[in-house]
Amino acid sequence: MICYPNAKINLGLNVTERRADGYHNLETVFYPIPVCDILKIETQEENRTEPADHIFPEDCSVRTYRTTDYTLHTGGITIDCPPEKNLLIKALRALQQDFRLPHLHIYMYKQIPSGAGLGGGSSDAAYMMTCLNRKFSLGLTDDELEHRVSTLGADCAFFIRNRPVFATGIGNILTPSNLSLSGWHLALAKPDIFVSTKEAYAQIRPRHPHIPVTDILRHPVEEWKDILTNDFEEGIFALHPDIADIKKRMYDCGAAYASMSGSGSSVFGLFRNEPDKEAMRKLFPGCFYYQGTI
Repeated sequence: MICYPNAKINLGLNVTERRADGYHNLETVFYPIPVCDILKIETQEENRTEPADHIFPEDCSVRTYRTTDYTLHTGGITIDCPPEKNLLIKALRALQQDFRLPHLHIYMYKQIPSGAGLGGGSSDAAYMMTCLNRKFSLGLTDDELEHRVSTLGADCAFFIRNRPVFATGIGNILTPSNLSLSGWHLALAKPDIFVSTKEAYAQIRPRHPHIPVTDILRHPVEEWKDILTNDFEEGIFALHPDIADIKKRMYDCGAAYASMSGSGSSVFGLFRNEPDKEAMRKLFPGCFYYQGTI
């Protein structure tokens, strides 16, 4: 079974208050975008070919990690943590608590950069649970999958239904949104800068916004520039001016709206007309760059 865990962007992000448990309440809209990892799952009986013959490009270096109950093959962007701390494997372990599963061969071609505010690890976890549920007919509903995967991370549940939502609480209370950016062109640039969640929140002073994100998003995209904000930007831009410069370049290139996603460090731009891809790539040297239609 092959699936394609996708990323998300945040449209607006207000950190509204610090909670007694040390976490923060926020409000934002999660919006799925077509930047994807590739995940393939096989049983031992199905696994009859070499790892390189699966989902990896010919020139990809494949790393393999074996345990008694799974074999993990990874390629693409390096996953910088031990397998048992990877959300992908944590999702497997969460299901193994209640279901007997055979030895699995798990193939992950990582294309969504980490530390980017794109939810790549959370998406991997959600898709892992969804794929195992389907492959082995575990009978879990979407509500049950959301509940299980939410224990692994606040935004993991979003990727089960994978449609625009208004997120509150710590990002775990999801209300469906009818927002559509269909037909808009997305440019996404992520510099070689990792912004930790701890670093991002250290710069935050919680406040309740004058206008809720949901009200702002009723305006045309062209009006978002001065009213739809991400509270993390001010502090992160001060620490990492290169990220602020990427946002400026997005606007210089004609973006109707540009913003850092989540707590960074990726910046996206929304364009009414498709920008020249090669010219855009040259503007963001050293960055992971993606461009496509939403």
